[in-house]
Amino acid sequence: MDSAEQAALSQKLDSASAVRYYNARRLNEYGPDGRLQDGSKEMSLTQSKHFDQLAVNISLSSVLLPPEVRDSGDCLHPEVLNAIKWSEHLDPLFINNYEMDPSLSWQYFGSSTGFLRRYPAIKWPPDDSSARSGQELYDFRTSSWYIDSATSPKDVVILLDSSGSMTGQRREIAKSVVNAILDTLGNNDFLNVFRFSDTTDPLVPCFKDMLVQANMENIREMRNYLDTTRAENIANFSSALITAFEILHKYNRTGQGCQCNQAIMLITDGPPYDYHEIFKQYNLPHTPVRVFTYLIGRDSSNAEEMNRIACTNKGYYVRVSSTSEVTEKVLNYVSVMARPMVMYQNDHPIQWTPVYAGGKGNNLQSNGAANLNGQLMTSVSTPVFDRRNYSVRVANLLGVVGTDVPIQQIQKLVQPYKLGVNGYSFIINNNGHILYHPDLRPLFQETLKPNYNSVDLTEVELVDMDGGPRENNSLLLDLRHDMIDQKEGETELSVKTHYDDMKRVTTRRHKYFYNAIEGTPFSLGLAIPEGYGMYEVLGEREIKHSHTNVTEYFKGSNWKVHPDWVYCEYNSMSEHNFKTPEEQVLWFLSKTGKPGWKWMSLRPRSPLKDGAHNIKKMEKDSYFCDKSLVQSLVFDALVTEGLESYVPSTVKEDKKQGYQMFGVTLSFIATRSGLLRWQDHVQHTVGESGQSAPHFSETNLRAIDEVWYKRAVDQYAVESKSFVYSVPFDAASSSRPSVTATHAVFVEHKGHQAPAAVVGLQFQHATLMAHFLNITSTCSGCKKTCASEELDCYVLDNNGFIILSETAYHTGKFFGQIDGTIMDSLVQDRIYKKVAVYDYQGACLDQKSPYSDDATRLSPLQPFRWLLHWAFSRAVWLAMQLNLSPSWVLANDDGAAVYSDDYETNNFDQYSTRDDGRIPDGGSTSETQMKQQPSASAPTSASANNRTVPRPCDKRVDLYILQPDRLNTSGQSNPLKGKLTNCHITGCERPFSVQKIPCSNLILLVVDTLCPCGSKQLSITPQEVSYDSVQGMAVTTQCRIKPQEMMYRRRPPKCMNYHPEESEIKLCGNCGRAYLSASVFVFCLLVWIFSDIIVRHWS
Repeated sequence: MDSAEQAALSQKLDSASAVRYYNARRLNEYGPDGRLQDGSKEMSLTQSKHFDQLAVNISLSSVLLPPEVRDSGDCLHPEVLNAIKWSEHLDPLFINNYEMDPSLSWQYFGSSTGFLRRYPAIKWPPDDSSARSGQELYDFRTSSWYIDSATSPKDVVILLDSSGSMTGQRREIAKSVVNAILDTLGNNDFLNVFRFSDTTDPLVPCFKDMLVQANMENIREMRNYLDTTRAENIANFSSALITAFEILHKYNRTGQGCQCNQAIMLITDGPPYDYHEIFKQYNLPHTPVRVFTYLIGRDSSNAEEMNRIACTNKGYYVRVSSTSEVTEKVLNYVSVMARPMVMYQNDHPIQWTPVYAGGKGNNLQSNGAANLNGQLMTSVSTPVFDRRNYSVRVANLLGVVGTDVPIQQIQKLVQPYKLGVNGYSFIINNNGHILYHPDLRPLFQETLKPNYNSVDLTEVELVDMDGGPRENNSLLLDLRHDMIDQKEGETELSVKTHYDDMKRVTTRRHKYFYNAIEGTPFSLGLAIPEGYGMYEVLGEREIKHSHTNVTEYFKGSNWKVHPDWVYCEYNSMSEHNFKTPEEQVLWFLSKTGKPGWKWMSLRPRSPLKDGAHNIKKMEKDSYFCDKSLVQSLVFDALVTEGLESYVPSTVKEDKKQGYQMFGVTLSFIATRSGLLRWQDHVQHTVGESGQSAPHFSETNLRAIDEVWYKRAVDQYAVESKSFVYSVPFDAASSSRPSVTATHAVFVEHKGHQAPAAVVGLQFQHATLMAHFLNITSTCSGCKKTCASEELDCYVLDNNGFIILSETAYHTGKFFGQIDGTIMDSLVQDRIYKKVAVYDYQGACLDQKSPYSDDATRLSPLQPFRWLLHWAFSRAVWLAMQLNLSPSWVLANDDGAAVYSDDYETNNFDQYSTRDDGRIPDGGSTSETQMKQQPSASAPTSASANNRTVPRPCDKRVDLYILQPDRLNTSGQSNPLKGKLTNCHITGCERPFSVQKIPCSNLILLVVDTLCPCGSKQLSITPQEVSYDSVQGMAVTTQCRIKPQEMMYRRRPPKCMNYHPEESEIKLCGNCGRAYLSASVFVFCLLVWIFSDIIVRHWS
């Protein structure tokens, strides 16, 4: 930051000299003859795993120019060229930063002139897929990392003129201005949008009399309602301005909102006068509220009034005559709000963004496992000020410097193995929103959810309590409050934890430990299961001084390590590449016994804390090794490597026969150090398609993070000698389904226990089913058996899923889907407990109709009205072309004359609603934030106007947990009998019997089939929560009874919204002039009145 400001200070503007730089769009462009094309430059680019697998040059940076910065000839403004010139001096700083800390991701400088300098250098588009998709650069100046650094938090009221004159093109421009302003707001800001004509009303009805947090949910709601605005009546500017001032003053007086900047954005085609008395009453002389004015259309007859309003209220005036210039014009307000901070010069606040989706595609793609292909990111940035002297008083923001921080890199600092199975870490920011959490689920059908970067802590920590949706527990709110305030502490909570895409649930008591992360708005929390989670197994094998080659413990190929854990790794500058994590582990293990080996178990410290002068550059092959984890891995490998060799031969033979009897196909063990070992007992099967099905080790290699590992550990507390049995949910559609049985191994010391490993078997479901039928159908002296038609027999697991059934189709399904009546009875008899689980990260699909509820009714005479209005417009145009009077000349903001043909076109879009298809901004580094540029010639299909778009919603699902104590009588698993009565008109009864299967998580359910009791089905598919209606409207998630705006948040510590010398700055926009001859005015008026009288008469 200091380097950037000094470079700008020393650079002199020289428009004559050529500026040499690497334009990312013009790198390595070759013609058919193999020669470099004119204007293109050659650069050596090498693919880097560290930088999104893209080809980069770590010795240079490249410049990315969004379309808004370039004109048709690719010529750049001298101010842009000058900024590109001085910013090249940042390259040595970027390179030095990366050499000191190779874990750094992209570094960049975003100039206020619109270009982005990014290190390392990259070509744009970055790959063939991006080039084919036609994706264009998104203007980074609306991104969170830029806006948050450039301005302090703000309360914003947008006043949108919806009077009768705001139709056609004016309406579209005005909507674009509103959308552009919304693009610049983030989670630390508060806003509301009011549309005004004869009355002033909130754009979103349920946001009445309030400012709402500018998160993605609320902004999306406003965008949706923006499409429903209709132009009608006459604008009452007094009502609109008073409404805006009243709500801003209320929030300022009561300590609500951001308590920093306040602003009114007035969007209109012109007020009749400047309303000085209103501003005098509410805003003068101290002007706590800035007013920014946007004059819509090419008519500048009201420009002086709009300019006066902005200039007397510390704002800025612009005229917007086309949608193409909207973004550039709106961004002027950012520079104005930055003035106090720039004028203080010395204070450069460091800003961290909320979580956002990064990576080269700006999207996440699920690979079917627990992890995601793509990256969640946060960015850290700080402003760069202009220290140069000018002839007039200015306060210019040069831009913002920043770097991306992958969330994965942050998670590496909290070693998961130290937290143990079912323990986890999480981070929240000053708004209580999650940076990362194991239950953060950003995807919906392989697209980002609309609210993925504003998920609150209360939406992922589900307290085990009775009650409706969003009824938060006071202890959870206290935890959230303390973490937001960055306090240190601990607490306990009983929570619900769901597995397997919200099909299973368990309840557990957690202990929470939390503390602040210094120098950031974040707090780190640790959740540890009560009991076993408070202890860990300490078992390590000393390596450095061992006389044994420890790699001998890892013979063969039937072992794997946790792919997401860091055992040892080289820094990203190293040229070492490993195909698998196992290869990487063996490489480092082979080096541990060599002379001079050092563990290097400390990661680089932050230069912000120790000072950059105390940080040494890292060597190219520097590495990190987690000594405790590696030695625990070696210890576990030693213990598990020779299990079979210690088993007596007679026992081996008995085991082999047992394996064959029950169709065991595989045995395995997973340990607390992330080690997975397995042994195949039959040849790997081939599916019906002829392709080999994935091996167990390919889909179950994450040890303590696998669901079967977690369930086995939880089951140990229920019945320490039991196994947990499970089958795939789609077992019924598989030709050879398997059953997995797992058992947790605990180590005890001084009365305390901790899980060390989980052992398991996989065996053929058909073999187990054959034994089940054989046992349940042979019973001497029994009147009925499971082979009888009068009985249905099931084996259910502890969540109500069918493990065994006489009907193969039932395998893997939830029993309530097969017989909901009996399932309800099992709940009433307290054999199963029904647990309501709420999903506050839900996404729901609505079919968007091409006809809006707010559409104007189409009169049969409406086409004739359009014709007359068109004739009026053409008459005006003809009058000007024939020089009936001097032309209507407009002076634009730069003083240049513009000859207007800006007659209003009819707004056919008012009869349809559309989704603007925006990619929500989460603080990306510009080029990863893209927008699709549709082809002008591309036809519009029906599906494009009637497509489904996800919206945030709350969902609920009822899941089930077995209550084994209900089935244990005096320590014996005796059958529990029940019956259904009054379930049929014949009055028959339907008895059933339930018995616990010892040493398992299973029950045997036997149901009499003679009495038909209906076919009720229970669903475990989450369903949308319908909230009560408000004022006759269905309540959306944003309009729920308990909005998040009421929840506690901590404002950013820095607020720079005032400088006593700011009044010396006179730059507040230029107003244009309009001249219209009286003859043209009278002619136009007569044509309009005549056309309107005819239409009314015929109507």
